[in-house]
Amino acid sequence: MPNAGQNSQGARSSAPFLILAWAGVAGAAGVALAAVAAHKVESPALATAAMMLTIHAAAAVGIIALAMRTEREKLWQAAAVLMLAAASLFSGDIALHTLSGTHVFPMAAPTGGSLLIASWLIVAGLAIAAWLTRS
Repeated sequence: MPNAGQNSQGARSSAPFLILAWAGVAGAAGVALAAVAAHKVESPALATAAMMLTIHAAAAVGIIALAMRTEREKLWQAAAVLMLAAASLFSGDIALHTLSGTHVFPMAAPTGGSLLIASWLIVAGLAIAAWLTRS
């Protein structure tokens, strides 16, 4: 039987590395937004968007690191993907609105924020499930 993260031929899936690449781009975007908020457009909203994107990019890296060591790797990966998508939507909508006055779509930031909460609850649920089923 293959180890966690490996397919039936024993090769590691590319999914965790693609998620890590997304997290890297999101983290870089968060730092760039922070620089814009600090030097070009004084906006508490933009600074919040930068912080949320950077924090959740780092959290996704941690989730993937853990996922690669678990039997439920795909569920942990799904939580990381949801977290990155939600943080990107939340922060992207705030940044777009701050810089151009438009939104990605109506209620995009609240939708992203709600999905961020859901992603953290999924992480909590997976952690509890792992704790309850440990040997």
